[in-house]
Amino acid sequence: MIAKALSLAGGLAGAVSLSQFPEFSQQYAQRLGGAVDELSRVVSEFDADAAGLSLSREEALSQLARGGSMARARAVTMQATIERHDRLSADLQALEGAGPFTRAYFAARMTDSDIAERAWQAYKPAVPATFEGVTFAGVGYVAGLALVGVVLSLLRRLFRRRRRAVPA
Repeated sequence: MIAKALSLAGGLAGAVSLSQFPEFSQQYAQRLGGAVDELSRVVSEFDADAAGLSLSREEALSQLARGGSMARARAVTMQATIERHDRLSADLQALEGAGPFTRAYFAARMTDSDIAERAWQAYKPAVPATFEGVTFAGVGYVAGLALVGVVLSLLRRLFRRRRRAVPA
């Protein structure tokens, strides 16, 4: 009886949790697009400044790195900004135009903690009324049932072994 109740609770928790993925992933992708747009502007301005001095990006970064402490700090920051822009641009390219099932396939591309945190802060959970939401809920339900089943099975085996090991 308790195992059935726990399994049902695990299934429902999985269903509710996973049913939210389509909307959250859409909001993440939208915020990712905004971040890439802003980083593109910053990188383009840096490249334009370098070109105005007849320097490549790498030459401009190298000159900054050889400057005073502020210039060296700015070179490190700009290099990190360029690397983040490249990484997020690749993530956006993979996620752009993708439906919820494809976004689930590319979930490993949703790893920017700043974007995820801001998407989560603005996110409002809702009852999924779309095919995708219901599908993710169903998968979550089955996953929750399976997880609780595995945990209960491991606990049963653990306690059975202890009872057999205790002499009567």
